[in-house]
Amino acid sequence: MMRTIVHMDLDTFFVSCERLLDDSLKGKPILVGGTSDRGVVAACSYEARVFGVHSAMPMKMAKQLCPEAIVIRGNSATYTKFSKIVTDIIKEDVPLFEKTSIDEFYIDLSGMDKFFGCWQLASALRQRIIRESGLPLSFGLSINKTVSKIATGEAKPNNQLEIEEGGEKPFMAPLSVRKIPMVGTKTYQTLCNLGVKRILTLQEMPVELLERVMGKYGVKLWKKANGIDPTPVIPYSERKSISTERTFDRDTMDVKRLRGILMAMAENLAFQLRRGGRLTSCVSVKIRYADFNTYTKQRQLSYTAADHHLIPAVLALFDGLYERRLRIRLIGVRYSSLVCGGHQIDLFNDAEKTIRLYQAMDALRQRYGDRAVIRASGMHARTIARSNPFNGEPPPLLAHRKQ
Repeated sequence: MMRTIVHMDLDTFFVSCERLLDDSLKGKPILVGGTSDRGVVAACSYEARVFGVHSAMPMKMAKQLCPEAIVIRGNSATYTKFSKIVTDIIKEDVPLFEKTSIDEFYIDLSGMDKFFGCWQLASALRQRIIRESGLPLSFGLSINKTVSKIATGEAKPNNQLEIEEGGEKPFMAPLSVRKIPMVGTKTYQTLCNLGVKRILTLQEMPVELLERVMGKYGVKLWKKANGIDPTPVIPYSERKSISTERTFDRDTMDVKRLRGILMAMAENLAFQLRRGGRLTSCVSVKIRYADFNTYTKQRQLSYTAADHHLIPAVLALFDGLYERRLRIRLIGVRYSSLVCGGHQIDLFNDAEKTIRLYQAMDALRQRYGDRAVIRASGMHARTIARSNPFNGEPPPLLAHRKQ
C-alpha cells in the first residue's frame, strides 16, 4: 500500500496567536521572544523577515535590522491553549498523527484514499482548523515525512501543496540543500565546501562519496535528497517532563532574588501539573554560572503536584548546588517522570485549608492567567510572567518531543 503522509505547520504560530488577541498587530513587523540584549527571537512575522530577521536570532540584532518592529515577550499559556485547540481537532478527524512541536504535526492518511481521497481529506481538515482556531495553516502531502515537510515550506504562507508519487526528486532538485530538514548551519557549510548547494547535486553524487566524507550521516542525507524516507509517523503521546529556565540580563549573586525566582518557577510549574492532571516524582534544578559552566541536581520524591512539597525540594537542591562568590547567568527548574493523576492528600501533613487555597488560586489563574496569583517571595519573577517557560520546547502535556 502506498504511504500518504501529511505535514501540517501553523504559520508564524506565536505571531498569529498574538494577532488573534490584538487586531492592530496585523500587517506589522512583529518579534516574539526575550526583550533583553541576551534574548532571542522565538518567532517573527513575514513583515519582519523581509529585513533579514529569523527565529533564534539575538533580539538585539533583530531590532537593529528592523527598528520599527513591535517586540512582544509572549505568553506560553496562550500558545498552549491554541495548540490544544488544533490538536483536539486533528485527534477527532484522523486515525494516526504525530505532534513534533507546539505548531507542527505529521498525519498518516495511508489507505484513506479508498474512502474520501487523501488530498480532499487533508484540505477539509485544514479548512476546519482555520475556521475553528482562526490560525493560518499550511500543509504538504507526499509519500513520506521529508518530502511533505519540504512541500509545506514551499506552500507557505497559508497554502497547501501535493507532491504526487514519482515526483519527489524533480520537486526537490532545484531547491537549496538547506531545505532538507536535517541540514543545519554546519552541515550546510560542509556541503558548500564540497560544491553542493542544490539538492540536484546531492541526488547526482555517488552515495559512496558522501559516506566517505560524512559517514552514515552522509548516506542518510543522500536518501532524503532522493526522496527516500521510511520513517513512520509515531502515535501522539504526552510528554513526560516540564521545565522552565531564566537567563538574566546581568549575571547575579543576589541569593534572595534567585530563591524568589526559583520559588515562582516551582509554583508555576506545579500549577501546570495540576491543570493538566499530572503528578511528578522527580525534581531537578539547573545553574549556569557566568563562565558558562552548567550544573544540575535532582531529587526523587513521592508523586505530587503540591507547592508545599515541590518548593522546598527545589530550594534544597539550589542550596546544594550554589557555590558562593560565583555569579549566576541562568537558573532553571524541571519536573520529570510525569504520570496522570491528582494530588493525594496526606492525612497527617496536608491541611484542608491548604488544599482549598490551591483550588482557589488555581481558579483565579485559570480565569486571569498563570501569574494572576503569586507568592510575595516570588515577586522577583514577575518579569518572566509573559516569557515562554518551556524554553522553545513544546508546552507541557501537549507534545511528547521534537524531531
